[in-house]
Amino acid sequence: MNRRRAGGLFLACLLAVATLLSVGAGAARAASGKLTIESGGLKRTAFLVERVRLKQAPRPTIVVLHGQSGTGLRARRNLGLEDLKSPGVAVVYLDAIDGHWDVGDARSQRDAQFVRDTVAKLIADGVTDRRRVFLVGASTGGMLAYRVACADPAMFAGVAVLISNMTAADAPNCKPSAPVALMSIAGVADPVTPYAGGKANLSDFKDELVSVDASLAPFRQAAGCGQKTSAELPDRDPNDGSRVFVDKWAGCKRPIELVRIEGGGHALPGRVRLGLDRGQPVGAHNRDVDAARLVIDFMKRVEAERASR
Repeated sequence: MNRRRAGGLFLACLLAVATLLSVGAGAARAASGKLTIESGGLKRTAFLVERVRLKQAPRPTIVVLHGQSGTGLRARRNLGLEDLKSPGVAVVYLDAIDGHWDVGDARSQRDAQFVRDTVAKLIADGVTDRRRVFLVGASTGGMLAYRVACADPAMFAGVAVLISNMTAADAPNCKPSAPVALMSIAGVADPVTPYAGGKANLSDFKDELVSVDASLAPFRQAAGCGQKTSAELPDRDPNDGSRVFVDKWAGCKRPIELVRIEGGGHALPGRVRLGLDRGQPVGAHNRDVDAARLVIDFMKRVEAERASR
């Protein structure tokens, strides 16, 4: 073989490899960005964030449900999960129709089915490891997270509910068929979703809520939990008007935790406070802990517990 022919073959091989690499990278990039999911005869939207890489095995996935009158991208900006998560974790932010989840109608399964259909699509597409799906919901998104976790606890490795309670309409029917790891972050002085239960004061939900304790009760029962222990966390900001306690229950088949912010309001702890929530006072903003860090650390504990079983 002469030098010219050998050189031509070598160049052709290089071009073929480069083409394969660019196709692989393009496929990886295509998985990140806006998703369209067929659910209940409607085209629903979400935003997927995952690391660009050539070899994509199914990975842990966090499903995020935004708060009142919100969007998935707004939740992405406000929550800050991507600042802390492992590069191997995918995050998908779901969009409510016109910014509002259907939590005001206990008979509606429209948005609960949207969550299920999104998880099913990500599993089918090879993005998500079905054993490592985590659900995070804030405010009205937290109400929806409770609804889905009540009905489908085995779908999730863990659930985190932020500044939210279960709706009074959903509570009588919440009988989880299996234990699921669950963490709640709640302000005891929340003027919007009252810690002790009562009427919510959200722009898109003003119905009755059960207390935070009653919201956790069916999950404690499903997990076979025993006695509660409480620990006070360091008061890193003595001027924020609040203190943080972590309540845990012994003997649970899956961990159940409550991050109880005494004096805390309807605000994600640790993030930059926006002041008002749709024109409503939200109460004290705790800066001793960070909501995203609490969620990620909880998920790491759940993953470690799962690996040890």
